Amino acid sequence: MDTNRIRMILRLICHPDTPPRAVSAIEVEITATDWRDALIEYVVHDADMLVVPEPATPTRADGLWQTTCFELFVRPEGAEGYFEFNFSPSSQWAAYSFAAHRTGRQNLEVSVEPHIGAVRTEAGFKLEVDVDFSELANRICTANLTAVIEEADGTKSYWALAHPPGEPNFHDPACFTLELPAARPNQP
Repeated sequence: MDTNRIRMILRLICHPDTPPRAVSAIEVEITATDWRDALIEYVVHDADMLVVPEPATPTRADGLWQTTCFELFVRPEGAEGYFEFNFSPSSQWAAYSFAAHRTGRQNLEVSVEPHIGAVRTEAGFKLEVDVDFSELANRICTANLTAVIEEADGTKSYWALAHPPGEPNFHDPACFTLELPAARPNQP
């Protein structure tokens, strides 16, 4: 048995001001070995009306959040700055670093590009992301998992682990509720 393996299942919460039309729930399963490499599975329940971007070449792209998109925000412990990762069902992705809340955005250079796979299932829709966190592996971090969901009638809902008061704001420090442990020093 791999005692270093991390597995958790989390449920995202829809922002109360942006209810979905048909989507009933979003669950996220994370499986990782010391956070250097993680498999993140976003499962959307009752996704018959879900707008899914057409498959595209797996490349970096901006503006993915304008339609259905799944995201991950990571803040190293004690830091003001943080990282944002966007994963589109099209297989396109984005990675940014921020110096502080919504300021100083720059493209984040990644050593391994994320691998994204999407599939409709009987229960709904699943997006799998294999993402490398080598650059963050030796730091304790907090995270926010999120989703922007667009449905066929134009309804958009915003899902996260937590929401601050007011409009949806995935960047708000109050949303970073998931603690990600650092890699153990004796691991390769």
